[in-house]
Amino acid sequence: MQLGSHGPSVSALGLGTMGMSDFYGPADRAESIATIHAAMEAGITLLDTGDFYGSGHNEMLIAEALEGRDRSQVVLSVKFGAQRDPAGGFIGIDTSPAAMKNALAQSLKRLRTDYIDIYRPARLDPKLPIEETVGAMAEMVKAGYVRHIGLSEMSAATIRRAHGVHPISDLQIEYSLISRGVEAEILPTLRALGIGLTAYGVLSRGLISGHWSAARAGERDFRTISPRFQGENLAHNLELVEALRGIAATKGVTVAQIAIAWVASRGPDILPLVGARTRVRLAESLGSLAVTLDAGDLAAIDAAVPPGAAAGARYDAHAMAALDSERV
Repeated sequence: MQLGSHGPSVSALGLGTMGMSDFYGPADRAESIATIHAAMEAGITLLDTGDFYGSGHNEMLIAEALEGRDRSQVVLSVKFGAQRDPAGGFIGIDTSPAAMKNALAQSLKRLRTDYIDIYRPARLDPKLPIEETVGAMAEMVKAGYVRHIGLSEMSAATIRRAHGVHPISDLQIEYSLISRGVEAEILPTLRALGIGLTAYGVLSRGLISGHWSAARAGERDFRTISPRFQGENLAHNLELVEALRGIAATKGVTVAQIAIAWVASRGPDILPLVGARTRVRLAESLGSLAVTLDAGDLAAIDAAVPPGAAAGARYDAHAMAALDSERV
């Protein structure tokens, strides 16, 4: 598929590698690399990362996995701008031209490449207009260091302003059966402008994977403070998963597969990112490509998990406040 009218050709699924370095507790390095290799061998071309995932660890992990591979066969999508301290805390957003160029230089070194396919600010910087960030990024496109400019978690108004400076390939934003806010205004705006949508959180961080267990959330796992994973919210949300499990069973597929297939069914301009950390979970996710949902299936899914059915916000209050996409 082509990622929007202005983006690169990519596989039907992308691999999000964040969990291999951060946010979901410890990961196994050898298994992470083996999973990246298995994804590539299965035809996945897009690898999504951020320079702040493990404070550079994730980019170096990807570089190790790509050693000796044909760089032209991989589409690297990289986010920048989230600032972290030595203890791993988040200390703000900086997407100023100077900060962007510095971050880009370091990402190129860590990834051992001379260009990044899609470069995107992780969040809107409240201190400066999006036009300044995108204008500076356009200079990096002209210089050959960046092939395409993407966005992440931006509002419809911000998307229009950014696209007016330089063509935007895609918007990366959370989109799943239980996170459908994008459908109201953002998705129509993307389609009007020919911008693709890269959907992360398609399994809602494992919540609607059909495999969730509280025992999985260990040290440094941000799900321990995520509203949807707390108390009554969690109990309610897992009831939705069980309703979805019944539909999946009638089709002979897993909950995760039907949830990923649902996101893919939203349109040919939508690329689901799967955050598999192991080859077993990757294989399950790849199985979603064989799932076809007809009108009856989609109606049943909507009845089981209607829009707005989830209990709890998708991030805590502090993180929600940083989302331009949630502003009205």
